[in-house]
Amino acid sequence: MTWAPLSVLPAAIALLSCSLNYPCLRLVCEIAARRAKPISHNTVRQLILWYARTNADEDDQGAVQSFRWPDRVRHRRVEMRSVRPRTKPKANEKPASPRKAAVAKLVKPPQADIDDDADDRQRGGGVQSLGRAFAILEEVARHRDGIGLADLSKLVGLHNSTTFHLAKTMVSLGYIRQEKDSKRYRVGRPLFALAASALDEIEMVNVATPVLEDLSRETGESGHFAVRMGDAVVVIARTSGPGAFQLTDRVGVVRPAHCTALGKIILASLRPEQLKRFLERVDLKPSTEKSITDVPALMREIAEIKHSGIAFDDGEFNPEVRCIAVPVMDFTGQTVGALGISGPIWRLSIQALQNHAKTIRAAANRLSAEFGAKDIAKST
Repeated sequence: MTWAPLSVLPAAIALLSCSLNYPCLRLVCEIAARRAKPISHNTVRQLILWYARTNADEDDQGAVQSFRWPDRVRHRRVEMRSVRPRTKPKANEKPASPRKAAVAKLVKPPQADIDDDADDRQRGGGVQSLGRAFAILEEVARHRDGIGLADLSKLVGLHNSTTFHLAKTMVSLGYIRQEKDSKRYRVGRPLFALAASALDEIEMVNVATPVLEDLSRETGESGHFAVRMGDAVVVIARTSGPGAFQLTDRVGVVRPAHCTALGKIILASLRPEQLKRFLERVDLKPSTEKSITDVPALMREIAEIKHSGIAFDDGEFNPEVRCIAVPVMDFTGQTVGALGISGPIWRLSIQALQNHAKTIRAAANRLSAEFGAKDIAKST
């Protein structure tokens, strides 16, 4: 059995559909040319010749049926011609049949090394293609300003066509995006989502706890790490300091965002439209006499926190407790949580809190680096 090249199979199917209804070859050519993906007259002619040759009886190898060609060759008769082999057949080999020789002449073998995927198709290349896809993904991720196809192909050591098709697949899946103007490739959002899913609360606790333990030893106060939970914040990791009179808050407690240092850090990280919606739906209920319940006052404090990168709670949630907190970043550069310390007001004055600010920032930078953040020193 002989097979046509894969590249012409769609054309062969379309041609067969046309020829079943239109016996005149000229009309078949014209119908095929009007399709959404036109088929040239030459392709039609070669496909019919190939079909006739492969289906002719061996007793009738001298000629094939007559066809009505386009005007310039309408009266010609297509004849089978034997093909002389280039090399002499071996003694123990049978000579190729005229039909196989004719098809071999008509259907040319694909050129070698045109497509690197040819090797994959020859020997189960799924694993190799997967490795190439990840190599492309890694190179794209290393170039923050994007990378073009030519440079990408050169770096991964693949032919342009192979790199294009693999990148096109990843673009369709969203893991790579291509800029419309420059055609440069960049990392897509689903990849960030996959990385973020690895930073679940359990993993965050495991990473944050050693950092908090060191922070509590250095400051002598309780350490906390909190993340956003709806319109509030939840403490997912805490440690106690070596000194007396440590706070007894348990892990998992939920605190309002507007009257805690941890919560104000989270509010300061919101986009303007997010913060606006928060203020529209949340009732700023007071927890103590010092709680902020006025929207303009809260907006002014959030603006100050954005500028300084540090938030305070001067007895706003608990009249006997003062707190300080700073943001913790993840690999996207966004605030993923807040880290801070708290203690009794008689031991932690505002000045004492400010004196601990440098130590707390260093702990937050260390935790941010664990979460994949880059250039922390520059951003703080």
